[in-house]
Amino acid sequence: MESAYLSNCELCPRRCEADRAAGKFGYCRAGGEAEIFRYGAHHGEEPPISGTRGSGTIFFSRCTLKCIYCQNYPWSQEGQGEKHTVEELGLVLDKLRADGCHNWNLVSPTPWLPMIRDALAVAKRSGGLLPTVYNTSGFERPEILEEFRDTADIYLTDIRYSSEESALAGSGCATYVAAARAAIEKMWQLAGPLRMDDDGLAVSGVICRILVLPGRANEAMESLRWLAETVGTEISLSLMAQYLPLHKAVSLDTWNRQITADEYASVCREAEELGFIEGWTQEYGSVTPQNLVGAEMKGIVKQN
Repeated sequence: MESAYLSNCELCPRRCEADRAAGKFGYCRAGGEAEIFRYGAHHGEEPPISGTRGSGTIFFSRCTLKCIYCQNYPWSQEGQGEKHTVEELGLVLDKLRADGCHNWNLVSPTPWLPMIRDALAVAKRSGGLLPTVYNTSGFERPEILEEFRDTADIYLTDIRYSSEESALAGSGCATYVAAARAAIEKMWQLAGPLRMDDDGLAVSGVICRILVLPGRANEAMESLRWLAETVGTEISLSLMAQYLPLHKAVSLDTWNRQITADEYASVCREAEELGFIEGWTQEYGSVTPQNLVGAEMKGIVKQN
């Protein structure tokens, strides 16, 4: 294992410099062994990720953000999950491959990148590699994305805000916007447009998710304009209407409601007017707490 990354942890933009190898903890509370809450075939991602047999998804514990509306807070913020050695993580990858999953989908991988790289090497020796999905909030360091580019084929990333005020209120991090934008530029440089095989399954590229937040549709539209101007309209979008006031958001003004149909329609309309044609939208009102990510997705302009 690349212990230098753990003895002075700077894997995320917070750069805590925690000596995780010595049992110290930084902001995310990640330690010296990878922690997993659950894993298995997941059918709720975007169509080229889920396919017909599901995405081999690993929900890692810990997160570098503390979003007030996080649906995964029992493991992302409270740390529920079990520790796994590199060899055990390699066996998890083996099982997902043996179960017929189309890819390996690493949810919140950033604190565990050194372990993931070693586990992928273990899985490669035992039976070959699947396309790997780097499923992230977008709060990443471009330098780390470059260093660990061998751990990702497909980047499934978020851009949630366009203002420091909303990023601080919603995710506890005023620097999120600058970090997420720099990360998307690096991901685009590393992987480029989404590429699919003859079966319509993703093999490489970038998908950018934009979760429309209550009272902040204007920020989603600003993110769309930034993407169009900076990255271009070839990037595949996933425009999400699924916000629900969960976790701490249930008792916070402006966050404690679902988005309106008009808010979501305005974001979809902006994407179309800007010329984005690759990606997916959600049917407004179709998403339940039990089936959040990727539910009822359809093509932005054309069905993929």
